[in-house]
Amino acid sequence: MLECLERGCWETGSDWKREGGLGGGSGAEGNRCSWECVRYREGALPAKLLSAPRNRLEGKVLETVGVFEAPKQHGKYETGQLFLHSVFGYRGIVLFPWQARLYDRDVASPVTEKSENVAGHGSKEVKGKTHTYYQVLIDARDCPHISQRSQTEAVTFLANHDDSRALYAIPGLDYVSHEDILPYSSTDQVPIQHELFERFLMYDQTKVPPFVARDTLCAWQEKNHPWLELSDVHRETTENIRVTVIPFYMGMREAQNSHVYWWRYCIRLENLDSEVVQLRERHWRIFSLSGTLETVRGRGVVGREPVLSKEQPAFQYSSHVSLQASSGHMWGTFRFERPDGSHFDVRIPPFSLESNKDEKTPPSGLHW
Repeated sequence: MLECLERGCWETGSDWKREGGLGGGSGAEGNRCSWECVRYREGALPAKLLSAPRNRLEGKVLETVGVFEAPKQHGKYETGQLFLHSVFGYRGIVLFPWQARLYDRDVASPVTEKSENVAGHGSKEVKGKTHTYYQVLIDARDCPHISQRSQTEAVTFLANHDDSRALYAIPGLDYVSHEDILPYSSTDQVPIQHELFERFLMYDQTKVPPFVARDTLCAWQEKNHPWLELSDVHRETTENIRVTVIPFYMGMREAQNSHVYWWRYCIRLENLDSEVVQLRERHWRIFSLSGTLETVRGRGVVGREPVLSKEQPAFQYSSHVSLQASSGHMWGTFRFERPDGSHFDVRIPPFSLESNKDEKTPPSGLHW
């Protein structure tokens, strides 16, 4: 998490510089801290930060990129809102919001009795709660800083040809929840470096925020809505490790006289404790409506065995699954290792794989 400079907590890629304490007076303005968003840059360390830990800042300089705004407790952020990601620290800008159903197994209804479900283990029924998520652009300058903690090409599409396994990715797109956003404002007319920024957004100083959607963004969103929208988010915590899963239907392809249905799923692992742990294994079970049950075991995830610590508490990645049926379920466990060598399993909340049966047109990719 990003914390203030006074606490001596420095994250690679971004930090806060506190310019003042809690304001006097009353009301929201009077109780707001005065903060500035700052970033690491090459160069000499500024004199006023010489008291900060030098080992993480050697050869770097902090550069102001904007003025921090009070996070919204209610409502949603609009297209064009600049922000820092509260977990991964990158600069981003909101393209558009999504209304998702969040199934949080940590707050399951206490009046519901336990029952066995298709996921194969007893669990309380979980009712979905509406929660706001956002489609955002990631600043390309920050991608190198977060590449070991979060994939920067997590949004994928099926290719527009006969190869049912071919995928292509859109770099620098992400999905973030409302609480991930630390909003700020900037006088820079091009504050985010991304190849789609000026195609999707334009500067209008009469607006707040001053970046408004171009027709190309509206058309792209409408064209690819079925393949971009997230509808369900699943979350569960075990041993202070919180797992969040967001599944996306990607479409159907025909292969060898059969239909193959594809999904991608984005997973975030968060360590809510101060103890350092490392992900060692994954164990998936995949149930298809056709009646098959597949078990998948392997080392780590996407070729990595991430360490989750107080300084780097989260890891986020995406993967894919295909079924020869229009729906199914996935669930499983991640095995973590503690510093003393002991292991423990963290539950992956069961989630449905549902196809958009009413959609006849395959994912169409980028169209300007």
